[in-house]
Amino acid sequence: MKLGIMLPVSGVHASPSTIKTVAQAADRLGYDSLWTYERLLRPMAPLLPGPDGTLERAPEIYRSVFEPLETLSYVAAFTSRIALGTNIVIPLLHAPVVLARRYATLDQLSGGRAIAGFGQGWMPQEFATAGVPLKRRGAGFDDVIAAIRACWGPDPVEYAGRFYSIEASEINPKPVRGTIPVVIGANTDAGIDRAAATADGITPLTWDLDAVTAQAERFRTTAERLGRNPAALTVTAQTNHAMQAKPIGDDRPFLAGSPRQLAGDIERLRDRGFDGVLFAMPSAEEIPVQLEMLDELRSLVPAR
Repeated sequence: MKLGIMLPVSGVHASPSTIKTVAQAADRLGYDSLWTYERLLRPMAPLLPGPDGTLERAPEIYRSVFEPLETLSYVAAFTSRIALGTNIVIPLLHAPVVLARRYATLDQLSGGRAIAGFGQGWMPQEFATAGVPLKRRGAGFDDVIAAIRACWGPDPVEYAGRFYSIEASEINPKPVRGTIPVVIGANTDAGIDRAAATADGITPLTWDLDAVTAQAERFRTTAERLGRNPAALTVTAQTNHAMQAKPIGDDRPFLAGSPRQLAGDIERLRDRGFDGVLFAMPSAEEIPVQLEMLDELRSLVPAR
């Protein structure tokens, strides 16, 4: 079972020094992957429903978010073996050739450790800022990923899609292993089916064991029906719950609680064929306490 953690790229602990401290500790402790995410802006306008149903602004944690690929390139310089992924970057907000080159550069600088975690995005203001219509999600998402993968392929690169085209050109650098794994953050049936057709894995948000198990089964069954080998694809359960230093009550959400409680949940996921778990970093605990929890969890969930 592979364990990954989100780097502190936003929130109260976000800084170059804490990013470095957490990354080096995760590398040393035997974690499998480190992850960043993308947020272009935090609109002043309210846009998400609050507890009473009225609209509120996006969460405070989005006020400042370190750029994902620049952060991972920084991390690559002082880690040695741990994979470096994005969960997620929204490819529709970028020119595909530029984004492909950025990932390939990260892959070269890290010795082949990059993972391209993509998602469709949801915030209208980000699409407006990037000059991309929100309705391009769906078919446009497939198109931009295909264009990015074409850039990672042999020269001359040439691509003609519905929304993107690339004249026959040399586009470099290339990924170390010839390509970069593409994983998609998906929870809806349509998103899971789209990922089954194109992606190397999915990272569904996990609130309930049975629900995420059904999503994993749908992903693999759909991939097999489309002629793909489901055994070659990965499903990584993702939680936004912060790890707690002390155990919480028996009515706790799945994948929430102390390291020992989480270890039990991870074993249940392992038994159901999941490949890994991706954890959010705690937002309130001080960094030394967070590192102690990471150490305890890794000791309770040894790699097999």
